[in-house]
Amino acid sequence: MQATPFEYRRKQLLDKMPPHTAAVIGAAKEKSRNRDAEYPFRQDSDFFYLTGFNEPEAWLVLVKGEDYQQSVLFNRAKNLEQEIWTGIRLGQEQALVELQVDQAFALDEMPKQWLALFDGLTAIYYDFSRDDVDGAIKSCLRKMAQMQRTGVKPPRQLNELSDWLHELRLVKSDEEVAIMRKSAQISAEAHCRAMQACQAGMFEYQIEAEIIHHFMHNGARQPAYESIVAGGENACILHYTQNRSVLADGDLLLIDAGAEWNMYAADITRTFPVSGKFSPIQHKVYTIVLNAQRAAIDAVSPESSFDDYHQAAVRVITQGLIELGVLQGDFDALIKDEAYKPYYMHKTGHWLGMDVHDVGAYKTEGAFRQLKPGMVLTVEPGLYFGLHLKGKVADELLGIGIRIEDDVLVTDAGCEILTDGVPKDIDAIESLMSGGVSV
Repeated sequence: MQATPFEYRRKQLLDKMPPHTAAVIGAAKEKSRNRDAEYPFRQDSDFFYLTGFNEPEAWLVLVKGEDYQQSVLFNRAKNLEQEIWTGIRLGQEQALVELQVDQAFALDEMPKQWLALFDGLTAIYYDFSRDDVDGAIKSCLRKMAQMQRTGVKPPRQLNELSDWLHELRLVKSDEEVAIMRKSAQISAEAHCRAMQACQAGMFEYQIEAEIIHHFMHNGARQPAYESIVAGGENACILHYTQNRSVLADGDLLLIDAGAEWNMYAADITRTFPVSGKFSPIQHKVYTIVLNAQRAAIDAVSPESSFDDYHQAAVRVITQGLIELGVLQGDFDALIKDEAYKPYYMHKTGHWLGMDVHDVGAYKTEGAFRQLKPGMVLTVEPGLYFGLHLKGKVADELLGIGIRIEDDVLVTDAGCEILTDGVPKDIDAIESLMSGGVSV
C-alpha cells in the first residue's frame, strides 16, 4: 500500500530525529465563544500536517528507537451520548485504518502509555509555545522522576521541535500546491464578484458577504483570516476588520481576503474605485504600487533571497514617492534612510501555506534565506496616506490607501502567480466593474 502524505511527513520528521527520542504534537482545543457555544473548530496546523485528523483533544507521539520508529495517536473514545450532541468520533479502531498510525489509545490511557513510551529515552521534542503540551510533558516527567527507584529512566532533555517541522512545511509538495491552487481560484473568483457587486451606498460588510458567500458556495467553509473590506481612509489601517462603513462614491475600496480550502490559505488584496473609475490621482498612485508589485514578482526565483523582492518593490515605491513630490533628495540615500516607511511601513510579503502567515524562518545563519522551488509567498506592496499626514503630503493624497497582493509559487524556472484569476490592471478592473453584478 502506498504511503499517505501524512505517513510520508511523519517519516520525514522521524528521519530527522536521533535515536532514543520522541516528538509530541497536540491537537487544537475547542475555544469558547460565549456561554455554551464554541468558535468553529480549526485544527492545529502542525498536528493536521502530520495526521490529517480533524478532532480536538488529540495527541500524536512519534517515537524513534535504535532500530524502529512508531506513531501513536491518543484521541477521544467512542461515546454514543456525546456523539448524539456533538458529532461522530473516529475512535481508536478506525483511527488505525484511516490515519495509518501504528497504535491508537483513548485519552484516559495516555498517562500510563506515556510513561511506557518515554521510559529510557534521552530527549523529547515539542513546540515550546504550546503551554498545554509543555504542561502535559512536564507532568509526565515529574511522575517518572518519582519512579526512578523502580528502574524508570525519564528523558533528561526537552528540545524545540518547530525548527525541523516548520522547515518541512515551508517547501510544499505537489499535492499541497494543487490544494493551494484551488484555494487561490476560489479566492480570485470571490474578489471578482466583489468588484462586480460594489456600488456607492453599500456597507463594507455587504461586500464582505459577497466574498464569504462565494467561499462557502465553493466548498471553502471559512476564510483563512478575518477579511479586510476597507473603503476610503479605512484602507490606511493595515488590519482594519470592522467592515461597518458606508462606501462613498469617489473613494477606493481595499479588500484583503482569502479562502481556506482543505486547511490551506489564499491571501489576495485588490484595491479598486467604488465608482468603477479611477480618478487621476488614484490612477497615479495605483500605477506606482502596481509597478512595484511587478518588479517584486520579477525578482522571485531560486536565484533570489527572501529580501530581494522586497528591495525591488522598495526601489519602485521610493521613485514613485519622489515623482509624487512626497520625498525629495538623493534616491539611494532615501532608500538607505528608509524614508518611504511613513507611507509603506510593512514588508512586501510573507510565507503562505496552512497558516496565512505561514511557518519557516526568513533568515538562516544571520542572512535572508535563498528561495527554493515549492516555497509559496505573498507579494504585496502598498502606499498609504492616512489623514494623520495632513500638512506633510498634498491634500489630494489624503485618505488614499492602496495594496495589491498575489500568492506566488517559486518554481525551477522562476515563479508562478497562483492568484492571477482576479484582474489588477486598471483597464481590466474598470472593464470588469462596468460589466454587471454577477460572477
